[in-house]
Amino acid sequence: MTIVERAIKWMEDTANDDQHGYDQDDRWGLYGDYDCSSAVITAWESAGVPVKTHGATYTGNMYKIFIECGFVDVTSSICLGNGNGLKRGDVLLNHKNHTAMYCGNGKEVEASINEFGDIRGGSSGDQTGREFLIRDYRNYPWDCVLRYIDDGLYENSVSQLTEHVHRGSKGDCVREVQDLLNVHGYKCKIDGDFGPETEIRVRQFQGDHYIKVDGDVGPITFAALRQLDSYIETIAKEVIEGKWGDGEDRLNRLTAAGYDYKAVQQCVNELLK
Repeated sequence: MTIVERAIKWMEDTANDDQHGYDQDDRWGLYGDYDCSSAVITAWESAGVPVKTHGATYTGNMYKIFIECGFVDVTSSICLGNGNGLKRGDVLLNHKNHTAMYCGNGKEVEASINEFGDIRGGSSGDQTGREFLIRDYRNYPWDCVLRYIDDGLYENSVSQLTEHVHRGSKGDCVREVQDLLNVHGYKCKIDGDFGPETEIRVRQFQGDHYIKVDGDVGPITFAALRQLDSYIETIAKEVIEGKWGDGEDRLNRLTAAGYDYKAVQQCVNELLK
């Protein structure tokens, strides 16, 4: 079982066990209850990702620590309105008020509210079946979506990225990185030679996607490139099939849906070559 699956399974199993309800005072499971952030933090800590150990305690500090622990911000590839692009295990975060995890099949799981519709004062356990629950996805609204980079994301890579690539690296893996950068609109020459231009584009991509900016393409940067590329390609194929209109209408519809129009159009051009 992957780390991602262990984390989301913990959330689902806890939601399906009425011994676990919602409380914002006794929130770390001592009497069975959690609040939204302690539940998500505990799920990942239990799965082996030390987010609590590194100091994550509530929605306001989760983002920074989750990023430091191997998550990437994939918000730009998600349509928050309907959840298109979400993957099982994605962390849904509103920095100020709430967090949940996406289960797949249009569902999310979360610690929500106690039996009195309040955050404190209820009895231990789930009195209503909706204190800690699996529900249909909805845009809370979410500020961002975080995705843990699991080894399973590299299965279709030509290189498996067993080593980092950086300034001076050459070969097929560098060429793939350059190709992915171009698909996302970070223009550089595709020649398999990791030179200054490629490093500049890598740093820009990392900065735009909240990854440590070091110009070094390790597993987190590489997987982020591939994950975003996979989703953009799906939308690009729909564009080619005529599902998103044409001309200005296409631009307006893709933009309104929250998609990166330039990246999608670039991928359309590549697919039509």
